[in-house]
Amino acid sequence: MLKTVKVSEVKPNPKNPRIIKDEKFKKLVKSIQEFPDMLNKRPLIVFTDVDNKYVVLGGNMRLKAINELKLKEVPIIVADEWTEEQKAEFLIKDNVGFGEWDWDNLANEWDPEKLNEWGLEVPIYNDVNLDDFFEENNTPEDKEEKFDILLQYSEEDYAEVIELFEKKSGSKEKIVLELLKK
Repeated sequence: MLKTVKVSEVKPNPKNPRIIKDEKFKKLVKSIQEFPDMLNKRPLIVFTDVDNKYVVLGGNMRLKAINELKLKEVPIIVADEWTEEQKAEFLIKDNVGFGEWDWDNLANEWDPEKLNEWGLEVPIYNDVNLDDFFEENNTPEDKEEKFDILLQYSEEDYAEVIELFEKKSGSKEKIVLELLKK
């Protein structure tokens, strides 16, 4: 059941494995500032801890943005009936992106400037030389893997991605983990 509580009654989850930094965090803050009603449609999912504080399971970065905006109240849904395992599972599944963007649909049906304003990083191909990624000795699988990773990064990240590909010594997952460490 949806209810509204004081922001001071809600605390971030210390086990939250996902963060948003810098420009992406600023975009999240701006999106909540410009469209606060979306919080009512996507409330924080919380549980009650031993100190009777609400701990966030879903929406840790939204809570951080809410605090940045100095909002006084926040909509929540309490999930106290969940087991510890269900809470842990939700914490991860809520942060996993299962789907993929349909880039063709986005390119043809949506305004790229609006998408960017709303926090979706649309790949910029103007300055990208894909030949850098697809050396002659790459297999088709290598090319597909590198292109998939390229789509996930903005222009600012381009140099770092190129450097990692040049040093590539493993799987896509290893490269992504290297990027996440930075």
